[in-house]
Amino acid sequence: MAVLRPDPSHADAVSTDLGATAAPSPDRARTTIGAAGEASVIADALLAAEGRGDPTDTMYPGSASDRPGWHVRLFGTHEFFRLWLVQVVSSMGDWLGFSAIILLAARIGDGGGAGAISLVMAARIIPGFFFGPLAGVLVDRWDRKRVMVVCDVGRACVIATLPFVNSLAGLVVASLVLEVFTLLWSPAKDATVPNLVPQEQLTTANSLSLGAAYGTFPFAALLFALLAGVSERLSSIDALSVLRLDQMSLALYVDVATFLFSALMIRSLALPVRAGRRSSGGPGRVDFAKTFHELKEGWHYIFLNHTVRAVNVGLATGLIGGGMLIPLGAVFSTEVLGAGAAGYGLFTTALGFGVAAGAIIVSALQKRLPKAKVFTTALFFTGAALFAGTSTSSLTVAVVSVFLMGVFVGPVYVIGFVMLQEEVTDELRGRVFSSLNTLVRLCVLVAMIAGPMLAAAFGRLSDLLVGGAVEIGSVTVVLPGVRLALWLAAGIITAAGFLALHSLRSGQRLRAAREASHPSRHDVSAP
Repeated sequence: MAVLRPDPSHADAVSTDLGATAAPSPDRARTTIGAAGEASVIADALLAAEGRGDPTDTMYPGSASDRPGWHVRLFGTHEFFRLWLVQVVSSMGDWLGFSAIILLAARIGDGGGAGAISLVMAARIIPGFFFGPLAGVLVDRWDRKRVMVVCDVGRACVIATLPFVNSLAGLVVASLVLEVFTLLWSPAKDATVPNLVPQEQLTTANSLSLGAAYGTFPFAALLFALLAGVSERLSSIDALSVLRLDQMSLALYVDVATFLFSALMIRSLALPVRAGRRSSGGPGRVDFAKTFHELKEGWHYIFLNHTVRAVNVGLATGLIGGGMLIPLGAVFSTEVLGAGAAGYGLFTTALGFGVAAGAIIVSALQKRLPKAKVFTTALFFTGAALFAGTSTSSLTVAVVSVFLMGVFVGPVYVIGFVMLQEEVTDELRGRVFSSLNTLVRLCVLVAMIAGPMLAAAFGRLSDLLVGGAVEIGSVTVVLPGVRLALWLAAGIITAAGFLALHSLRSGQRLRAAREASHPSRHDVSAP
């Protein structure tokens, strides 16, 4: 059966948190865009954000098998529990497949393994910049369950061919195809979650999804190591020699099995029928003009809606700063702390446990937390924790600071996704989430490229201007380039918090002004 969700007007992420930051009224939206036809969907979306939205956003499907068991109490519905299992199994396979593809690239590279690995990774990153926005249009246009099933089967087929790939060109093409399927699957999944769980449990749902995506990495690493022993036994069986059952191939075959499991599970999910779904114009026909129109429609909504803009700016800009920690963390551990690779391992472990702790805390307190305030405040404290951790020469203090950074990163991710899922109507979610994924990829790439370059440049400037250190009273502060670059990263994260806060408050002022001038605000009985 279908269960009514609470009226969104009582749970609006921004009206609850900062007063009200809804985007302009439909009339203003139409004026801003300039074309009534183009603005109609945006206007409907804005109405929905104010509590008068379409029915697909105010209902989530139940199931005859739903019972008040532990999994329903924790996951919200039996259907989301099954989707979460899909994410756990698929993420385990993804990590296995990632490790195997790295080994395959190194083997095919034939002495140029590092270059081959870089080329394969580029093939996984670059498609997102070009196909990512289009993927959102297609996800909003097509049946999302069918999209996820087809993408899982497609990825299984591609992965199954990798043990027999013997050229770098073949591996690059396979990586490109895999990424295209992933760019469709991810926004389809993110857009489906609000239709599976009650709105008040979206925070828990996104925390569980975060755990499924990254918490499976250590288990996948352990399984990958165990597959080495299994491969030795299976490779001795002549009848199986055609399958090339070494450790790498076994990991890929397990990845294939996880994708097929995902396809079967998603196929049986009871997802709501999206009555407003638009076709592409006819069988076998691609309407490029309409596709471009829908793409522009989504981007207009992202820029018009203050909550959506705040989350995109906060997450994307924050990742420019946070992403610098990936290439510079090992350098900081070695050059500043003298802890080498072991210290960097402690950093990554502390960050992982911190993110998990932050996600658990925000889930436990979700009913009492003002989401928008938590989102912006967590960004500020993330920047402060990174600054503190990179200002010390003590490994212990640095590890604790990185753990605290993770505690605040968790809520930023979880609350950011919840705000988008609550604010955006079903017919626009695919475009919004695919746009966010594109921005995230771009900002992480910029951070990973710019971080080492900035560290080198700052190092030369520090040596030239202050001899690499400054005296503050009786304390000598060493200023290597890596520390200065990470301080800049902390400042960028803090700036992301201010940008998000500005966007939310702009929406608050806009809505307050609109309500103050509305005829219903005036006492018509007054003389």
